Amino acid sequence: MKRTTKNIFLFALSFVTLSLSMTGCKEYLTEPEPGVIKLEDFFTSKEAAVQTATGCYVPLMWEYQNTYCSEWFIGDIVSDDALKGGQSTSDMGAAYDMENWKTSASNPLLLDFYRAQYQGIGRCNLGLKYVAEMEVDTVFTPTIKNRLLGEMHFLRAYYYFRLVRVYGSVPLVTEVLDTEDKWKQSRTPLVDIFNQIISDLQFAQKHLARKSEMDKEDMGRATKGAAEAMLQKTYLYMASPYWNTQLGGNAVDYAKQAKAWGDSVIASNEYQLVSETEYGKMFFEIDGENGVESVFEIQYAAVPWGDYNEGFGFTAGSFTQRLVRSRSTTLTDKDAGWGFNHPTQNLYDEFEAGDPRRDIAILNPTDAQIVNASQEIYLGSRYLNRKYGWYGHKLDHDSRGPLNNKQIRYADVLLMQAEACLISGEGDPTSYLNQVRARVGLPAYGSYSFTVNGTLIAAPTIEQAIRHERRMELAMEGHRWFDLVRWGGTKEHMEAYQATESKEAQEQMGKFVAGKHEIFPIPAEEIELNPMEQNPGYTN
Repeated sequence: MKRTTKNIFLFALSFVTLSLSMTGCKEYLTEPEPGVIKLEDFFTSKEAAVQTATGCYVPLMWEYQNTYCSEWFIGDIVSDDALKGGQSTSDMGAAYDMENWKTSASNPLLLDFYRAQYQGIGRCNLGLKYVAEMEVDTVFTPTIKNRLLGEMHFLRAYYYFRLVRVYGSVPLVTEVLDTEDKWKQSRTPLVDIFNQIISDLQFAQKHLARKSEMDKEDMGRATKGAAEAMLQKTYLYMASPYWNTQLGGNAVDYAKQAKAWGDSVIASNEYQLVSETEYGKMFFEIDGENGVESVFEIQYAAVPWGDYNEGFGFTAGSFTQRLVRSRSTTLTDKDAGWGFNHPTQNLYDEFEAGDPRRDIAILNPTDAQIVNASQEIYLGSRYLNRKYGWYGHKLDHDSRGPLNNKQIRYADVLLMQAEACLISGEGDPTSYLNQVRARVGLPAYGSYSFTVNGTLIAAPTIEQAIRHERRMELAMEGHRWFDLVRWGGTKEHMEAYQATESKEAQEQMGKFVAGKHEIFPIPAEEIELNPMEQNPGYTN
């Protein structure tokens, strides 16, 4: 799939055109226009079905429209793992507002992120309707048809999962919006959205292939293991304190479901932890993509075309490499970046002595490597995100690079399983925790300590140990904020973190409001187009 990204992108443009033409019909046009392809005429071959499913992946890649909207701007920068960075505090004000609890409903990052997910959902809905109606034959077999439908069900669930954990309740749309009377949709109760996510993932799990059954050129497509890992993750969210409060239901029962799906991923023997010596390769090298530890990745590729002002979908590359790499020319062979996503001292200090993951996640430049301290040291933090900076490589394009975004790794599955065991009371959480620690040569649970928000945790509980391990293992991969929210007590934790920050950073910070800042406002432009209730505490 990585090798065919250019074809995917070209199809994406035609797919958007096709989708728009579907909503542009007028009732008075009773005769077909010359040269206009009807939807049913397009969906007549295996190739059309494959292209349709492929086009549904594309909005996952989108990181730029009116501003940059990579998910790590929320997952890392809003959390205690990273500061915004950039040239100054005024560089990309949308991210500055979000990390400092000053967000308004007019925030352009939140608007673009919201729209990217719904464009993905719209593509899935279109494909699920028309591919489902296609007849099978000796080439387009029932197995292939159901696999493609499984991919689109998986992706629709994935887009809704991304929406819910940022905005809370959103409109749930599972049909093609092909007439004007369908355009306005009210917000759907959270429990109904989670149930739809689960339903879509269950269909996907039933019909998708195992990773080992995929052809090499199809690597990157959703697999049975990816669907099972997302079922594990969804149920774990439903069992976690914050989301369980919103949803109701029995947290222990949800956790048992999470554990059952985690068991399925683990028992499949499709995945394994890479060795300590190979760990960094997952983030530093193209050869480390879609490997044995990869459950699901967003695929990117280097292409020589595309420009800044074309908006969503103009590139098959990722802006992340340019966004996060150092602004210094000394670290990147004169191929400097824009310096966003600075790891915090708080994150750096929580790593245990001898943990090799610290120096893989965080680059600590020397004084000699810093050319312009006023632009490269952000509110006291000199640290850089090394995982996605792609240091040692020159980018093929001024704005973007080819590294995939690792969305689900097997280490994540193991740590979710440890958490599911803890909440459900079934199984031994330490066995999964210790596998992740052993991979990087760290001692087993019960014989180590670490520091959280400046306080030494000399004898951590298993819950504290799991939360610590998730932070260390997944550092700078965009998970942290969402973990902090679902665990509850976000206000207390963030206030304790803020107290450890530099004076310069503290001067920028607003006040965290419990019951408000765990999620973000529905974009004002979307409420203007589709009147619906705003999230508590925010105004349009």
